[in-house]
Amino acid sequence: ERINQTVEIVKHTVDIEEKGVKLKLTIVDTPGFGDAVNNTECWKPITDYIDQQFEQYFRDESGLNRKNIQDNRVHCCLYFISPFGHGLRPVDVEFMKALHEKVNIVPLIAKADCLIPSEIRKLKERIREEIDKFGIKVYQFPECDSDEDDEFKQQDRELK
Repeated sequence: ERINQTVEIVKHTVDIEEKGVKLKLTIVDTPGFGDAVNNTECWKPITDYIDQQFEQYFRDESGLNRKNIQDNRVHCCLYFISPFGHGLRPVDVEFMKALHEKVNIVPLIAKADCLIPSEIRKLKERIREEIDKFGIKVYQFPECDSDEDDEFKQQDRELK
């Protein structure tokens, strides 16, 4: 029996407080993304969800009662790339192309601990080349302040 393509959108919300700063973090998970045999426009439910959140925020901002607005916009997409294979799949490219103008995309290699360091380097290099080749805009970490300590600067370089 044929299994239909199902991209579910599951929201998990948690309140975080660090150094007196309160933050409401919402993780939007999309189980089922890219699992179907035919992944034609499987990113559509995700882009529609992102657009709906922006529209809702705009309506709230345009309204009269702006004191208790909840910001449910999607600000960042952690895009997990399969460590198996030779770079980006066509569905990865199409998804990132559909989203890169809407949200910050941070590509991550999933299960990277199953690869040896040289394999990770090669895969990262190939992924970076493909991202450039297809004109996908991914999030670029900003430069750290000059007054930061050396340990923080080193950590910043490693992340980049």
